[in-house]
Amino acid sequence: MAMVGLFWIAEGDVYVGAKPSGLAPGVRLSPEGVTALGDKQSAFWLWDDIHELTVENVPVKSLKLHLGTMVDMALTLGLGGEDEAPTMTVRMRTEAADEEADADAEVELTAYTAAASGYSQTECDLSRALLSRMTEGAATLHTTLAAMAGWGRRHEGGSPRAAQREELLRGWLEA
Repeated sequence: MAMVGLFWIAEGDVYVGAKPSGLAPGVRLSPEGVTALGDKQSAFWLWDDIHELTVENVPVKSLKLHLGTMVDMALTLGLGGEDEAPTMTVRMRTEAADEEADADAEVELTAYTAAASGYSQTECDLSRALLSRMTEGAATLHTTLAAMAGWGRRHEGGSPRAAQREELLRGWLEA
């Protein structure tokens, strides 16, 4: 399992944010479509129905965020609370469920972040571009997800260093 940009890649599975467990919210990307996982957001959308896919509320690395994370953790643990990862919003614009409606439907999903101290701005930008690219058509989507899943199946160990993560994201954008 490894984090690359806003994605968590576990063997051949690709998630936006952290891979969820139990009832925790998450978003899985597959060649067939987007699956919302977890309590109160279990659903599936075909790629043909998705016109736009982006991620908002992404914690971007900064000194302020890093210090805030450390203070929050110290206060949470010191007060006996539970440490919970921050979340991101995965936003999709899909075909309206009602065929007679002209407007597209907008869907908001929740996913936990995989980076405790935030993501670099470069990784965030490259990841958003990659998500946008996935909605361009079936050939682009399948090539991109196949490259990501293939890397995940071959990769052993933890997440690569920042420079390698950025290189992987750039490569997947060009796939």
